[in-house]
Amino acid sequence: MNTKTIFLSLTVALLLNACASSKQTAPLGGIVYTPVSKEVYDEIVAIDKKFFDAYNTCDLSTADSLLSDDIEFYHDLGGLSTSKTQIMNGLKNNICGKVTRVLKEGSIEVYPIKDYGAVQMGQHGFYNRAEKNEIKYSKFVHIWRLDGGAWRLTRVVSLH
Repeated sequence: MNTKTIFLSLTVALLLNACASSKQTAPLGGIVYTPVSKEVYDEIVAIDKKFFDAYNTCDLSTADSLLSDDIEFYHDLGGLSTSKTQIMNGLKNNICGKVTRVLKEGSIEVYPIKDYGAVQMGQHGFYNRAEKNEIKYSKFVHIWRLDGGAWRLTRVVSLH
């Protein structure tokens, strides 16, 4: 085997390895994510879907049932909201029929919190039907409490 053939073989091998590795990048922080607990991960992904299906379809009773009474919602543009009633009124008056949340596929990370619940991080965007805006994804952090077998969203950090 001559030097040119060896060099070409090594180059092809390195390129194939780089292509395979590029598919394993994580959405947040650049580190490959593997759930600590697949069970908790699956539960949070399912409850996130349930909450945002309710959000997207104006199922206010389901959305309300998944929010903790002591909810804290931190929004980088809107500030802090600590009133569940205000948050539900905002959902009813400003979101229902107007805005759709879109989760960035593969972006969710979930970490169990001992004796409490879990923290969820990911990326999502919002489509405004009136403005027909382009969806721009941003980061979010949700803290979920497991209380008597039921998950409740207790803290939300939403960044744009």
